[in-house]
Amino acid sequence: MTIPLPDYVGDDISRNVRFALEEDIRDGDITAQLIDADSTSTATIITREDSVMCGIPWANEVFHQLGNVALEWHVEDGQRLKADTTLCTLRGNTRQILTGERTALNFLQTLMGTATTARRYADAVIDNKVTILDTRKTLPGLRAGQKYAVLCGGCENHRIGLYDAFLIKENHVAACGGITAAIERARALAPDKKIIVEVETLEELQEAAALKPDQIMLDNFSAEMLVQAADMTVPSALEVSGNLTIENAGMLPTYRDWFLSSGALTKHIHATDLSLRIQQH
Repeated sequence: MTIPLPDYVGDDISRNVRFALEEDIRDGDITAQLIDADSTSTATIITREDSVMCGIPWANEVFHQLGNVALEWHVEDGQRLKADTTLCTLRGNTRQILTGERTALNFLQTLMGTATTARRYADAVIDNKVTILDTRKTLPGLRAGQKYAVLCGGCENHRIGLYDAFLIKENHVAACGGITAAIERARALAPDKKIIVEVETLEELQEAAALKPDQIMLDNFSAEMLVQAADMTVPSALEVSGNLTIENAGMLPTYRDWFLSSGALTKHIHATDLSLRIQQH
């Protein structure tokens, strides 16, 4: 199950890793200098808990930037893993293995934690007509990685940033002078960009639907309001935000498709417990 890297990842991996290594090493790993410079070792990385694999390109880049360490992966991104699964075997310079250990594990534990959370959400709605979307509530600097992890976990991406789609929320509506004015300005400004509009009432939904934006976000709608929204003629995709969780997503009317966006996919995560151990010296 190979999950291709999305275009939005770009050169973020090399930048992420470069900064992380600089942050950790500064003017040198003094503890690694206790080991002979020409020492070589074999090491393995294992997961201590059930998880979803994610982050191989980031870990590879860590040791690529450090130099002389070869990685052999026994799993692939997006794969479900059982506790005590061996993810990877590393062979090469002992100093470099130990210098890169924490940086590589930091990326892996965070991205695997995100993918595992996303998989739990995707599994919870597998029998419903609901697609789970992430949000922009990501760790600063690790947006592309966490968005990729969401895909590895079986959910989908919302907009990537402020640049690739309009998300017209209540403050934009107020500043523009209304929903209609905001949508019309968006179409005039960038007619090729996706338009998503947030509404808080059924009246606002009706106004937005008349202009046929790509997607309408129903913010904190009650269960009764969601049923009413489902019964309306709305050509736009409907996205639910607020109030609903994966535990009660099944209450959504099943006669139409829904998007359910949740910041929890990327901010309410449990970092995966991983371990790197020298096996042979």
